[in-house]
Amino acid sequence: MPSSSPMRPRFGREVRASAILAAPLVLGHLATGLIGFVDSVIAGHHGTSTLAAVSVGTALFWLPVMIPMGTLMAVPAAVSQLDGGGRRPEIGALFRQALWLAAGLGLLLFAFMTLATLALGPMGIAPEIRPGAEAFLRGIRWGVPALTMYLCMRYLCDGLHWTLPTMLFGFGGLLLLVPLGYGLTYGVSGLPGITIPELGAGGLGFASAVMMWVQAASFAIYLWRSRRFAQLRLFERFDGPRWPAIRGLLATGLPIGVTVAMEGGLFIATALLIGRLGELPAAAHQIAINVAALCFMIPMGLAEATTVRVGHAFGRADATGVRRAAFAGYTIMLGTQLTSAIVLLTGHDFVVGFYTADAAVATLAASLLLYAAAFQFPDGIQVLSAGALRGLKDTRVPMLLAAIAYWGVGMSLGAGLGLGLGWGPKGMWIGLIAGLSFAALLLTLRFMRASAPERLRFQGQAAGQG
Repeated sequence: MPSSSPMRPRFGREVRASAILAAPLVLGHLATGLIGFVDSVIAGHHGTSTLAAVSVGTALFWLPVMIPMGTLMAVPAAVSQLDGGGRRPEIGALFRQALWLAAGLGLLLFAFMTLATLALGPMGIAPEIRPGAEAFLRGIRWGVPALTMYLCMRYLCDGLHWTLPTMLFGFGGLLLLVPLGYGLTYGVSGLPGITIPELGAGGLGFASAVMMWVQAASFAIYLWRSRRFAQLRLFERFDGPRWPAIRGLLATGLPIGVTVAMEGGLFIATALLIGRLGELPAAAHQIAINVAALCFMIPMGLAEATTVRVGHAFGRADATGVRRAAFAGYTIMLGTQLTSAIVLLTGHDFVVGFYTADAAVATLAASLLLYAAAFQFPDGIQVLSAGALRGLKDTRVPMLLAAIAYWGVGMSLGAGLGLGLGWGPKGMWIGLIAGLSFAALLLTLRFMRASAPERLRFQGQAAGQG
């Protein structure tokens, strides 16, 4: 049809624009995921008990971090809508309020992490794992306030279609963590004037905290000195906290935070339940989940880019552009997830070899990666759909849908098979597959309904008029 031909080049341009925007985000997330890879490799070669301790400690760290991380995802959605609606002068004031929100979340999270070390015993974590996990948590908690501030600054850049800093600061932190983490884990001696005792899992926690502060300080200096952001006047003046602006961010962001926490909590609770089975299952699960997390960084970066593209179209009252932006994200995601699934299916033994020389741990971890291959497509679809919905600031209903999928289906089935029927880690991973698949179905149906042109035109015009 003649009317359809202009859409093809438009869609092609949208795919290219989404890919260009997403590429640094994906690489930045991969750098973040490689931090877990570095921690796991250093811990795995230090010993199975250290790897098991880092597995549990990492789970207890990321579970609460998911909430502020998701809550601050309101920033790119709000910034992209202001940018798309021609309201750039308002971005600086919004950013300063977002910094207050990030600081508050960071302090709350630090207090929570301090108390989390007391929960390992009541949670039933194996006694031989607890000392290392506690040391890891005591170390890494000092970096939490820096992490939330870093995320706020990063999301500002993402919302303005400038994603290169996410990649550069991500890999910069990784380059710092490798030598620092190794030195603090194994200890340093023989250098003039430098002697560091062997700290094991606790050393990895302290190294991660140092890295987070360096990243946050570097990002702040970049925003302050960069000409790209000069017109926004981000640090032009000191603004005290203003509750209406913070409340607006929370209204959009807190449901995102809860949703992200429920998804991440599904994986983290799985790790903690497997931690009750002993060192070998916990170590094998840590390897497999770390590899799966690395694969997840790709659709997660695509989802953030889709949030920005959808939000920008929504801000300029372009109902057709909203779906075009989302479908471009789906198109790219299907290709990346196919690649990840093939790598996991064909190279699971090779990948596991990077983590451990323990044959029993390697065998179990390699078998779990086959389950990871099975959820690549549903995982990619559900996170992309959630990202598209964030661009519309549609976050409350998706939160409820995620609760049903992740916990009503995924955790119930996984715990029933893994612990109730004695299937162990494999039963828990079957639950992960089921939960992610159901989430993919529910969230995609929600986006198709929310993005229907007859529902979006009025909302888009309102957003554009401010």
